[in-house]
Amino acid sequence: MGAGVMKSGESGGRRKRRRVTRSQPMSEINVTPFVDVMLVLLIIFMVAAPLLTVGVEVQLPETAADALPSDNEEPLTITIKADGSLAIQNTDTAEAELVAKLRAIAAERENDRIYLRADGSNAWNRVAQVMGALNAAGFSNIGLVTDIGGPVFEGAASDGADG
Repeated sequence: MGAGVMKSGESGGRRKRRRVTRSQPMSEINVTPFVDVMLVLLIIFMVAAPLLTVGVEVQLPETAADALPSDNEEPLTITIKADGSLAIQNTDTAEAELVAKLRAIAAERENDRIYLRADGSNAWNRVAQVMGALNAAGFSNIGLVTDIGGPVFEGAASDGADG
């Protein structure tokens, strides 16, 4: 009938009372959802990036030329539409304002590369006039944009096969 005092090292058949602990905030960050979201975003941007090219619709001539290597800067593109009107990137530009706008753009850019897209229905004379204006504006590195799959002339390299 007497109550005994149990010392901390003894086991007298009674159960030890467990200390009730409160839940501590977790100090580790679970990065799995973060990685999942980042991979989904990466895939979305990889699919969407090719669609972000210049959006002025022209029918480019087809040639057997290879693509030019890309730069770190966004490519500057001038487009000559089928009706002969001009556009810098996606913005329609009057012919009289072309050289002034290009000089302002050239002052901001690191290199002098510019791409010229011309609808196949334009006369060569019109394309040459615009190329002269580009040169006058300070762009001497002009790349003509065409579609691939055009005719291959005799003596030109094609797919590395001798034929």
